[in-house]
Amino acid sequence: MGIRDGSSNGNQQSARKEIRDETTPLLPVKVEEDDGFHEFNGASFSGAVFNLSTTIVGAGIMALPASIKMLGIIPGILMIIIVALLTEASIDMLVRCSHQGKITSYGWLMGEVFGQWGRIALQASVIVNNVGVLIVYMIIIGDVLSGTTSAGVHHRGILEGWFGAHLWNSRPIVLLATALLVFAPLVSFKRLDSLRYTSALSVALAVVFVVITAGIAIIKLFNGTVAMPKLFPELDGLNSIWNLFTAVPVLVTAYICHYNVHSIDNELEDRTQIKPIVRTSLVLCSSVYIATSFFAYLLFGEGTLDDVLANFDANLGIPFSSVFDDIVRVSYAAHVMLVFPIVFFALRLNLDGLLFPTSRHISRDNKRFAIITISLLTVIYLAAILIPSIWDAFQFTGATAAVLIGFIFPSMVILRDSYGIATKRDKILAVTMIVLAVLSNSVALYSDAMNIFCKKEVA
Repeated sequence: MGIRDGSSNGNQQSARKEIRDETTPLLPVKVEEDDGFHEFNGASFSGAVFNLSTTIVGAGIMALPASIKMLGIIPGILMIIIVALLTEASIDMLVRCSHQGKITSYGWLMGEVFGQWGRIALQASVIVNNVGVLIVYMIIIGDVLSGTTSAGVHHRGILEGWFGAHLWNSRPIVLLATALLVFAPLVSFKRLDSLRYTSALSVALAVVFVVITAGIAIIKLFNGTVAMPKLFPELDGLNSIWNLFTAVPVLVTAYICHYNVHSIDNELEDRTQIKPIVRTSLVLCSSVYIATSFFAYLLFGEGTLDDVLANFDANLGIPFSSVFDDIVRVSYAAHVMLVFPIVFFALRLNLDGLLFPTSRHISRDNKRFAIITISLLTVIYLAAILIPSIWDAFQFTGATAAVLIGFIFPSMVILRDSYGIATKRDKILAVTMIVLAVLSNSVALYSDAMNIFCKKEVA
């Protein structure tokens, strides 16, 4: 059940029949009736766009307004666009190499180019990244439904606001109910295309959030009740410059979708559509990111929290403020719930491939499928209760695993050029991405460590 190294024709043929890592469909695209499955004729363009967009627009959108607050509007929006362009370039590198080598997964590509340790490095990175992202999803749901405390100020959750503080609507109970009643059924699907309708709904819910936030900000702007946001960062020393780099991992994490690109590509009826699908998804998601970041920062200014949803618990200064507060928070909490299984899909396959590389396909072993699913849900649930802030989780995963998956690994693949397709432009871009990724994220990690150390000294 591991990724084949392709050392012989026989192994390559076997690998094509059953390739199993973090990005392949859990079920074959087309299988014989004797295997007990029905034929699947391919995913549609729109379904693929929704699935990829759902992979991208997850919890990262909630931390982007805080990044804009740190960077300023103009540098912040430019960074969103630049990271989107680099993401398209890195995905294009992966797709071109995979199509040239007739490879159907990210992990298999890393195994072909760098051997077994390349595959293991990719799988481990996806596990770290996706566990971190799913923990963030749980934290957001807890913040929205049960409330959160930031800088000594308690922001009430929806259930607490409606019914008061009780044991049944406390964070642990609410998250447990969400895991059992919402996540457990959704993560039980064995093909990514089965989630196309929930993906479409999740994108629609994200748009609802953006439209309402923009509408409120525009109304308050016309009323003259919002302060002029800063266009550029305020720099008052070397430490303030280092702190700017802590926004980079958040921006990187917001665009990581590479682990599901091959899954979507494999399920397409026409695989030449993958490039326009990627481009369409990135344009859609970048538009959502820019609109959300700009209008949320305009609305809340320097009071913008790490998780901007927590800001929607107070009077917004417009009629029916409490109603809009609840609509925004409920819509995005529902969005996050529907994104969860898309990210979980890749996580489960990676972990299974890492722990059981020689076992049969996980979709044909219900016991192993159930054990891994339950174990992952349990770990994510417990971590979401213990980790207080989505900013902390984003900074760690964004500065480590996410940057490897999104930029360093694709650049290394194109630089190795095992399939002889890399141009001079490709190699220059690959070196540039590696240098930028290593330098910016190293500074971000250093800045985070110094901030933690300074906080401990003050305490």
